[in-house]
Amino acid sequence: QVQLVESGGGLVQAGGSLRLSCTVSGRTFDVYKMGWFRQAPGKDRDFVATITRDGDGTDYADSVKGRFTISKDSAKSTVYLQMNSLKPEDTAIYYCAAFSYGAANYHSWGQGTQVTVSS
Repeated sequence: QVQLVESGGGLVQAGGSLRLSCTVSGRTFDVYKMGWFRQAPGKDRDFVATITRDGDGTDYADSVKGRFTISKDSAKSTVYLQMNSLKPEDTAIYYCAAFSYGAANYHSWGQGTQVTVSS
């Protein structure tokens, strides 16, 4: 079992920046990749970004490419999402998730952190 705790959300004006953190604990040795997702009110949960265990592989949703950066600090067991040039449409609850070797999909989720971008 993997436990995930997000932090760093808040209220920011359009054009501003936030950095989200996701601290990972538990059965981490077989985690293949970590992802960030978001869910706006009344909408489905959408993929935002992902990073592989070794940090070499990253991928982003088209809507955040060039503005968001996913990274990891293995020594701190933490995954980050640096969000720049924020827009009101980025407002959502942001979740991190773990994908382990042999799994069919992301299987462990954090509780989420609220990001609100005002215009």
